[in-house]
Amino acid sequence: MNVEIGIIGGSGLYDMAELTDREEVTLTTPFGEPSAPYVLGTLGGRRVAFLARHGAGHRLMPSELNFRANIFGMKMLGVGSILSASAVGSLREDFKPLHIVVPDQFFDRTTSRISTFFGRGLVAHVAFAHPLCGVLSAIAADSAERVGATVHRGGTYVCMEGPQFSTVAESNAYRQWGMDIVGMTNLQEAKLAREAEICYVTIALVTDYDCWHPDHDSVTVEMIIRNLTENAETARRLIADAVARVPAERTCPCASALATAIITRPSVVPSATKRELAPIVGKYLT
Repeated sequence: MNVEIGIIGGSGLYDMAELTDREEVTLTTPFGEPSAPYVLGTLGGRRVAFLARHGAGHRLMPSELNFRANIFGMKMLGVGSILSASAVGSLREDFKPLHIVVPDQFFDRTTSRISTFFGRGLVAHVAFAHPLCGVLSAIAADSAERVGATVHRGGTYVCMEGPQFSTVAESNAYRQWGMDIVGMTNLQEAKLAREAEICYVTIALVTDYDCWHPDHDSVTVEMIIRNLTENAETARRLIADAVARVPAERTCPCASALATAIITRPSVVPSATKRELAPIVGKYLT
């Protein structure tokens, strides 16, 4: 469908009004239904696909998200790069509410999520030491500056299960471990994007200080939504600026992540698995 760039909107970013020539596309993947129809359109002269991560009306909890379907659907559309916006809590005094963080690391605290396309007779181990695309991350951070946002380049996003917010003990532990922000969604997306050879960046929108901070010892949805609403316009302008500058030709390692990752001998991979994963592995399993 000649879609170059995917946009995933999190809490507070449920649409991109700037899209023109809009159309909705409903996809069925080998892993089930994505969170919502993809909204295809033109932004900054590029064809993009927007997906509301939590579905229409924010009806899906982080632990209910079908991450595999969401990312596989992007691959089916031809997407090579994903800009993913996410609400996060800050674990640092200098990462203030309404700031934007473009992290470069993840730490996994989830417990019940499937975060690989592989299995069913096909094994692959992708490199994930550097889980976010360096090229795309630089573009996102530059765009944040260009639209006047306060942006922090780099940092570790600890991904927790939720849907409950942190306890004070957990929040303080994350700070002692050197974590910078806390959220509930982006790690699985990043893992699956890497397996699908899609460049991926997290645009983290700081909504609160989590519960470690004396002024934020009781994080509420109302507090988060208030800050998200203020941040949403900045996020939309940031994304619109970044989309126009995403390179058409990808030379980063993300684009060939599977080249040395598949360990199963092609002749023994079940034909059904080959067929289902053809958009991802077809060029490697001939």
